Amino acid sequence: MTRPPFDAPPASVCLLRLSALGDVCHAIAVLRALQRAWPETRFTWIVGKPEAKLLALVDGVEVIPFDKRGGLGAVRELGSRLGTRRFDLLLMLQAALRASLLSALIPARVKLGFDRARAYEGQWLFSNAKIAARAREHQLDALLGFAAACGVRDLTPRWELALPEDALRYAQQLIPDGSPPALVISPCSSVRERDWLPDRYAALADYAQGRHGMRVILCGGPSENERAMGAAIERAAERALVNQIGKDTLPQLIALLARARALVCPDSGPAHFASAVGTPVIGLHATSNPERTGAYFSRAFAVNRFADAAQKFRGCAVSELPWQDRIEDAGVMALIEVADVTAQLDALLGSRA
Repeated sequence: MTRPPFDAPPASVCLLRLSALGDVCHAIAVLRALQRAWPETRFTWIVGKPEAKLLALVDGVEVIPFDKRGGLGAVRELGSRLGTRRFDLLLMLQAALRASLLSALIPARVKLGFDRARAYEGQWLFSNAKIAARAREHQLDALLGFAAACGVRDLTPRWELALPEDALRYAQQLIPDGSPPALVISPCSSVRERDWLPDRYAALADYAQGRHGMRVILCGGPSENERAMGAAIERAAERALVNQIGKDTLPQLIALLARARALVCPDSGPAHFASAVGTPVIGLHATSNPERTGAYFSRAFAVNRFADAAQKFRGCAVSELPWQDRIEDAGVMALIEVADVTAQLDALLGSRA
């Protein structure tokens, strides 16, 4: 669609984006753009239960958690929660079959989905309006296309997360005022093939401390893989570091990132949390293209070995791959050398070794 679907701001809008955390973080910028343009509109967001924890930090929106593993019972519960409500606008922010099927149960006058080329898994069958077609966009820009389709002109990404006091205290205890600048390393993603090697993370931690006098903090969730990664990094590191893996909540993690000088991580949610609170990110990209999935404001600092991965594992140039493709073959992250990352850290800190 090329024109706003409304002559006046709608009374009610529903956002449908179930997962994942990084994508939901992107979509918050869409909500904020709409809230600025339509201050009197009532907003509702249907989201996955784990991702609802992130939306708890966002004001001005009714959050309806949906249990993606709950089967028909979860669908009935959602129907009961919605009752007889009918929305003026449904934003179908997720081109996935489960989300599209769920959209069919949400009454709305306008159901706005992706353009035909990006309406994956048949999403185009479930919408009655489409955003403008675009190609080779960053994921955040693609989602902001929904706000643009509604006639919103100010598309500046903003998040304005409301961090609770306990989270702010947690972060200040780990990074006190006046302490050395902190480098936070979030070593794991939701897909193991995206994770870098523990001995290389350790070498980076040693370099950050020895060359730049930084305080190095590891962060991550409580999964067995993340705890094992943290322990392996500690064993390989020559200098002491702070291992907080599995010890924080999501708000505490975001507060920690807000106080950090920089974050190093693979293609994962924390990269986008850091962007939301204004912290620069050194993203480690061999499995994905940082121009599509990287930390939005820090793409200049990304370590980009995606082209090398395309040649080695697909035998082609990046330009020959579909824009949404990832290369998650075993060993792909070994293409990233320690020197690649330390060079970006030097550049970020303004001190080239």
